[in-house]
Amino acid sequence: MTPPASEPAAPDESAPLHVWGPGPLVRSLAVLLVAVAVVAGGLSAWLVSRSSEPQALQRILDQDGGEVEMLARMLSSKMELNFKMLAALADGLTPQVLGSTARLRAWLLQARPGGRLFESVAVLRAPEADGLQMQGANVSAIEQLEDAEQALARRAWQEGKPLVSGVLGGRTAQARLVLALPVLGEDGHTQALVTGSLRLQSQNLLPPSLALPERENTRYLVFTHEGVIVSHPDPARVLGLVRDEPELATLFSGKDSAAALAQPGRVVLGDGTVVGWAVVGLPGWTVTRVNHAPSLLKPLMAAEQRLWWLVAAGVALVAVAALLVLWWLMRPLTLLRQRARAVLAGEHPASVPWERQNAARARGEVQDVVRVFARLVQLRRQQQRSALALARQLEAVLEHVPLGIVLTHAQRIELASGQACRLLGSTPGQLVGRDLLQLVADAPAGQSVAERVRADFAAHGRFHGELALTRRDGSTFWAQVQGEPVHLGDLSAGVIWLLEDGSAEREARLQHDWARWHDPLTFLPNQAALVRKLPLLLSDQVAHGAAPAGAPAPEVVGALLHADLDHFTLINELAGHDAGDDVLRYLARMLQSLVRQMGWVARLGGDEFAVVLPGADLERASALAEKLRAAVAQWEPTYHGRSFSLSLSMGLVLLRPGDAVTDVLASADMACYGAKRQGRNRVQLAQSGAAANAA
Repeated sequence: MTPPASEPAAPDESAPLHVWGPGPLVRSLAVLLVAVAVVAGGLSAWLVSRSSEPQALQRILDQDGGEVEMLARMLSSKMELNFKMLAALADGLTPQVLGSTARLRAWLLQARPGGRLFESVAVLRAPEADGLQMQGANVSAIEQLEDAEQALARRAWQEGKPLVSGVLGGRTAQARLVLALPVLGEDGHTQALVTGSLRLQSQNLLPPSLALPERENTRYLVFTHEGVIVSHPDPARVLGLVRDEPELATLFSGKDSAAALAQPGRVVLGDGTVVGWAVVGLPGWTVTRVNHAPSLLKPLMAAEQRLWWLVAAGVALVAVAALLVLWWLMRPLTLLRQRARAVLAGEHPASVPWERQNAARARGEVQDVVRVFARLVQLRRQQQRSALALARQLEAVLEHVPLGIVLTHAQRIELASGQACRLLGSTPGQLVGRDLLQLVADAPAGQSVAERVRADFAAHGRFHGELALTRRDGSTFWAQVQGEPVHLGDLSAGVIWLLEDGSAEREARLQHDWARWHDPLTFLPNQAALVRKLPLLLSDQVAHGAAPAGAPAPEVVGALLHADLDHFTLINELAGHDAGDDVLRYLARMLQSLVRQMGWVARLGGDEFAVVLPGADLERASALAEKLRAAVAQWEPTYHGRSFSLSLSMGLVLLRPGDAVTDVLASADMACYGAKRQGRNRVQLAQSGAAANAA
C-alpha cells in the first residue's frame, strides 16, 4: 500500500511549451512602465497648468470666497440677534401667565417695547390657534393661522427647537418671515410657543441696502433652500426662483443641489462664470456671488489644451522607446522562462537553446536565477528519491503493524494498513474512497452510529467505542474502534482510526457470569473483580516466583491508584444524567487505553476508579499517574453547547507482598481523600497495608 507520491504539476497543455514572446512578468513590467510614463506626464502637465494659472482668476476666486462668507456670517448674526430678542421676551412666561388669558394679555403689553422690533409677536399655548398676538399696541386673540404658520408651529412644538419659516406673502412689500421659539418647561417639554413676524426687507433682516450695488460682471443673490430669491440687485427679481437665473439654474436646482449647498464652495462653469456660495446657518439660506470672467479663463483653457497635447505626444514617444529597451534587456529572462517551463514539463533544461550572446547578457540577477534553477532541479531529484524511500518504509510499516489503521478525509477512506485490510477482508483498492461508516453492519445501525460518532466528536473531540463492521464477503465482526483527529480540534484535516478485533471480548460479555465481575456501564471489571484478583498479586508465593532463583523477594510487587473524578456532580446537575453516564464511559475507555501496556482498570462505583499496575515501582507508577491526570485535565467534554472542565484526584499505594486487600484499598482511598483536601487535580502518595493502619 504505497501512498501516491506527489508529482509536479504539469503546465497547461493548451499553451505551447516554447513561446519566444515576453512572459507575464515582462508584460506586467511593460504595462507598469507605460502607466508610470502616463501618470508622470499627466502629473507634470497638471502641475505646470496649476503654476501658470493667471493671477486675475486667483484674485477673483479669493475675493469671491471672503466676501460671500462675510455676508453669510452677517445674516447669521442678524438672525441670532432676532432669536435673542424673542428669548428675552419669553423669560417672563410662567405656567401662571400661560394659564390665564388676562395675565397673558398684560404680559404682552408689558413686553411691547421689546416687541417693536417685530411686525407682530404671538404666544401660542398649543400647536393650534390658541393664544394671543400683539401687533403694535393692539393685543387680540389668534383666530386662525395660515397653513405655513400652522405647519411651522407644529414642527417647533414637536421638535422643541427654534425654527424659521419660509417666505410668506405674495408680493415683495408684504413678504415676511416668522420666527418660532419654543418655551420649555421643567420637564423639558414644550409648554408654549413665542413667534415673531419680520418683514423680509426690514432693518432687522434684509434691508434694501443689503443688496450690494451691482458691479461689472458681478452680482450677489440670497435665496432660501426652496429656491426663492430674497435679495437681488434687481428688486423685480425678489421672490423669484433661482432656477430662472441663467448661471444658477443647473447648479442649484438639480437633484444634487441639497448636497452642494451643505458647505461653502466655489465652482467655475464651462462658460467662464465663477460662482461662490456660503450658507446662512439657521434659516438655511444661501448667499451667492456670480462673476463673469471669460476673458481671463479662455486664454488659460487654450494654453492648458496645448499643454495636454504636448504631454500626450511626449508620453507616447517615451513609452515606445522604453518598451524597446525593456524588450532588449528582458530577452534573457524570456529564455529563462522557457527553461523553467521545460523543467516543469519533465524535460531537461538543455532542450531550450541558450545562445552565447544571451549568456553574456544574462549576468547579475538573471545568472543568479539560472544557478538557483540548477540547484532546485538537483534538490528536486533528491527529494523524489527521499520521498520514494519514505513511501517504501511507510508501506512496510502499514503492511506489518499488528493494528488496523485507517486514514479518512471527509469520512472517505484515503489510506488503510494491511491489518485493517485483513480485518475487513478487502484490498486497499476496494477500501479507498469508501465511506467508513458504510462498513457498519446494516443501514439503520449505520445511521445511528454516524450520529453517535458525531456526538462523541462534538463532546470529546474524538471517538472510542465498539462497532459491528461488515467484511467484503458479508460477514460481520465486532471491532474496538478509536478515532483521533490528525490535528486536535480540526476534523477537516482528517481522522486516524485504529481498529482492533473485539469479538472475543464481546463474546466474553455474553457469558452468564460476566455481569457478576464487570460493570454494565463501562464494561470494566467491578470492585468484586478487583477484590478477587488483588490477593493473587499480593501473595508471597507470587512475589517469590517473580524473583530470580536465590534472590530475595521484591519489596514492591506493583502499585494501585485510587482515582476520583473532580466536579462530576456539576455535569449531572447541569447537563443531565445521560451526559454523566457518557462521561464515565469515555473516562473508562481513556484510562483503559493509557494503562493497557502496564496494567488494568476497574470501576469501584460512581465516579471512582482503580488502576492496578503489576510490577510497577514508585517512579513508573508516579509517571503514569501524572500522565492520567494531565490527560483528564486537557479533556473538556461539551454538552448542549457548554464545555466542562474536569480533573482527577488520585491516591497512589505501593503494593508489598503480604498486604491485606482491605488495608490496601483503605490506604488508597485515604490518599485520594488527602489529594482532594489539598486542592484536587493531584496525586497523593500513601503508605500501604498495615503501615497505613498503624499510622
